[in-house]
Amino acid sequence: MQEKIVILDFGSQTTQLIGRRVRELDTYCEIVPYNKFPKEDTTIKGVILSGSPFSVYDENAFKIDLSEIRGKYPILGICYGAQFMSYSNGGKVEPAGTREYGRAHLASFCKDNELFKGVRDNSQVWMSHGDTITAIPDNFKVIASTDKVEIAAYQVEGESIWGVQFHPEVFHTEDGTQILKNFVVDVCGCKQDWSPASFIESTVVELKKQLGDDKVVLALSGGVDSSVAAVLLNRAIGKNLTCIFVDHGMLRKNEFKNVLIDYDCLGLNVIGVDASKKFFAELAGVTDPEHKRKIIGKGFIDVFDEEAHKIKDVKWLAQGTIYPDCIESLSITGTVIKSHHNVGGLPEKMHLKLCEPLRLLFKDEVRRVGRQLGMPEHLIGRHPFPGPGLAVRILGDITPEKVSILQDADDVFIQGLRDWGLYDQVWQAGVILLPVQSVGVMGDERTYERAVALRAVTSTDAMTADWLICLTTLWVRFRTIL
Repeated sequence: MQEKIVILDFGSQTTQLIGRRVRELDTYCEIVPYNKFPKEDTTIKGVILSGSPFSVYDENAFKIDLSEIRGKYPILGICYGAQFMSYSNGGKVEPAGTREYGRAHLASFCKDNELFKGVRDNSQVWMSHGDTITAIPDNFKVIASTDKVEIAAYQVEGESIWGVQFHPEVFHTEDGTQILKNFVVDVCGCKQDWSPASFIESTVVELKKQLGDDKVVLALSGGVDSSVAAVLLNRAIGKNLTCIFVDHGMLRKNEFKNVLIDYDCLGLNVIGVDASKKFFAELAGVTDPEHKRKIIGKGFIDVFDEEAHKIKDVKWLAQGTIYPDCIESLSITGTVIKSHHNVGGLPEKMHLKLCEPLRLLFKDEVRRVGRQLGMPEHLIGRHPFPGPGLAVRILGDITPEKVSILQDADDVFIQGLRDWGLYDQVWQAGVILLPVQSVGVMGDERTYERAVALRAVTSTDAMTADWLICLTTLWVRFRTIL
């Protein structure tokens, strides 16, 4: 059985980053709701309590009975997690007066404490809290302070329980990875043996046990996630897997043809369906982005369902759901971030059992698994592409003419990134067709043509992103097609 760290999610925006950092230590972890601790799981080596948007004294704050885990596992509380452990044991947590957000430095810390082994003097940490711990219980000991926060970290005396008010998972905490490693490896005793190879081996075994000789149908999108899921499933069940690739007419230029060639080379059994006319008809005159998503989502389900029912005795629906999909579709607070996602719709429509072999992986981990499976780099390294495709990159109504223009413009942009060696530096890039026209000069004549915006961002985990400056001179090449 794979040993793991369990992260109890109290609703923080950085909970997924904690998971990312633990996975980077080659240690498997699972993020579960704060009130869903897996009591019967014998593979748990330690527990991390995340931050939260609430204050510990709020009436609606997320709270648990710590006696269920205290003394059984090492515990690390981060921000709210640290405040909650202190508060629930008789300590004081009060508003800080002004929210402390940003960089701070460890003015002093116990260098001989297990949690701070290898941490440098005056190490920078990242703070993000409106409350602060002003008093700790008698059996708690302060082990770190910043110039503004006296109780920046503590340990419960005689117990493997720590709390830190800063965020070790955030990049700006310089020794954050070292602190997490001290907890995960040295305190919890994790062996750091989780890898793409071990994931593939264990997942193939689990899939064979889960699916047996049942037939499975999988919705391919042409993207990294569904492609890796398909190859993984193909390794486990072979001919019992049938993949369906639906073209809604808003894919990138020549993508339908090129992706089918890739899938054939991978040995996958794929059915390609050109349903572009149906989608263009249903999208005619629609301008609202959310309405577009819902039309495409429903249309995809209808087309996929029709094709899937042509296959006899299918019992399972497989999807390339990854962890960020689950978070974005429904957060712990119940807020829906985006509606068109592969985690909803199809299972209820088709009355099939659901198989999601990648649902606990982050995007970069999916890519590592794909490379371990021997998939071609041009497929593994592809930028993420929205399910509704270019429909959400056209501001205003959708027409075949607009899609054709955007496909050409997008092709120029993406190829330009490749030519200039920028493609692999960018997480996601695309062109947006604007609902305006711009005056220009071409030769001896004035022009009045459509305008586009270029977008490129960087990320590592599909949970956070930053904008990237690309070569703006690429716009010159657009003049030949717009």
